[in-house]
Amino acid sequence: MAARMMRLNSSAPRVSPRSLSRRPSGSHTTRLNSRHSLQVCASYEAGVGLLANKAGMTSVFTENGELVPVTVLALGEGNVVAQVKTKDTDGYDAIQVGYECTQERRISQPELGHLKKLGCPPMKHLQEFRLESIPENFGEDAPCEPGAKLPIGDMFKEGDLVDVKGTSVGKGFQGAIKRYGYHRGLMTHGSKSHREMGSTGCGTSPGRTYPGKGMPGRMGGKTVKIRGLTVVKVDVENNYILVKGSVPGKPGNLLRVTPAKIVGKNIPK
Repeated sequence: MAARMMRLNSSAPRVSPRSLSRRPSGSHTTRLNSRHSLQVCASYEAGVGLLANKAGMTSVFTENGELVPVTVLALGEGNVVAQVKTKDTDGYDAIQVGYECTQERRISQPELGHLKKLGCPPMKHLQEFRLESIPENFGEDAPCEPGAKLPIGDMFKEGDLVDVKGTSVGKGFQGAIKRYGYHRGLMTHGSKSHREMGSTGCGTSPGRTYPGKGMPGRMGGKTVKIRGLTVVKVDVENNYILVKGSVPGKPGNLLRVTPAKIVGKNIPK
């Protein structure tokens, strides 16, 4: 009997402690850092935003006589509501905005068919602003429906805080000194390592280079968001906005301007 039980146990598959600690397929757990708390979904915007182009930088005088550096955000043709998505039809609330009218041959056929179905002209850029709820209107004469043009004067006022998102200036392949600010080597005293990055920390222990070590590589050309910029002026006639400070990218770069997220004011705690 004992020999029979040993044969049955030997035929059973072995289960290691490591396999018991693994998560089953399809499961997902969220880990939060102690310094960061999950307060609101990152995909939600504080309000409907605009698309603009960076025109350049200049400086203006305030009423107090202070010279303030500002960036000119040019609002071209567009900023038209292309589609209104709701939880009943699409599973989430969002407003799709079209920017910069273009020719039909310059956009893909799926986008062209999508815009024709909604009754909108061909747009070069289409972006969504995901919201917690769809507003009834944007102003007195701007209902929230496809084809409505977003009113600049009603959406942003002087003194408001906005978040500007764009692509930073690409600088190509750069060394670690320029990319991460490492100290250079000696220029004299027999040193031949003037602009080399130096040791990577791979001595006898640990005997390898840790992942994430700053190395030479491609610099810039990434999506960057500048938060909490102050709106200095909103010119509806000339169709531009002045914000205090700098924004990512070169002149002509496409920018996404949204109301700044302030916990407890325009987004829940």
